[in-house]
Amino acid sequence: MPRVHLLSWLVAASLLAACAGPSPQPAAPASPAASAAGSSAVGSAPAGAELSGIDVVFLSTMVGHSERTLQIVRLARDRLRDHALRTLAAAIEATEADELSAMRGWLPTAGPGVGAAGHDHAGHGDDTALERLRDVGDADVDRVLREVLAEHQRAAADLARAQVDVGRDERVRDLARRIERSRTAEVELLQGYAAQISSAPAERRSS
Repeated sequence: MPRVHLLSWLVAASLLAACAGPSPQPAAPASPAASAAGSSAVGSAPAGAELSGIDVVFLSTMVGHSERTLQIVRLARDRLRDHALRTLAAAIEATEADELSAMRGWLPTAGPGVGAAGHDHAGHGDDTALERLRDVGDADVDRVLREVLAEHQRAAADLARAQVDVGRDERVRDLARRIERSRTAEVELLQGYAAQISSAPAERRSS
C-alpha cells in the first residue's frame, strides 16, 4: 500500500476510533512472535464486546494485505535462485497464511457488514508488483522479489505501528505489535541480502 494511502487510512481510522464509543474489555494477550517471519499464532477471536470500528478496519486491511503477500510469494517462489531468499519466502508464506486464517475468523465477531469498508483500503488496485514479477526474467527474479517484498512488508509494518497507537482491543493491538516486529525484521533481512549481493565480486554474482 503506498505510504500516502497509509496516512489517509490513519486519519480516517483515528476519526473512526473517536466515534467508536468505549473500548471493549481486553482479552488475554497471545504469545509473542518468535522471530522474523516465524511462528505467530494469533489465537482465538477476541472475547467480550464486539470489535470497535478501528480494529475492524485494521483487520480488514491486513487481510487484503496478507492476501497480496501470498500472491507475491507464490508467484516467485519456484523461480528463486538464492537459498536464503527461498527460505525467507517460505517462512513468510507460512506465517501470513496462519495470520490470514485467524484474522478472517476474528472479523465475524465484529458484527454484520463491517468488513467491506476496511477491505477497500487493502491496496488491491495496485498490480504493479505482480506485473513486475510476471514479466521479469529468471536472472532477475530474486532482485525484483527483494524489492517488491521489502516495500510491501514496510507498508505492513507502518500500518501495524499505526494500529498500536490507535487500536482499542488489546488482542488486536498485540497482533499489530507482532506484525510490526516481524515485517520490520523481514525488511531488514531483504535489504541485507541485497547489500551482500551488491558487494560480492562480479564473478560470484554471475555464477
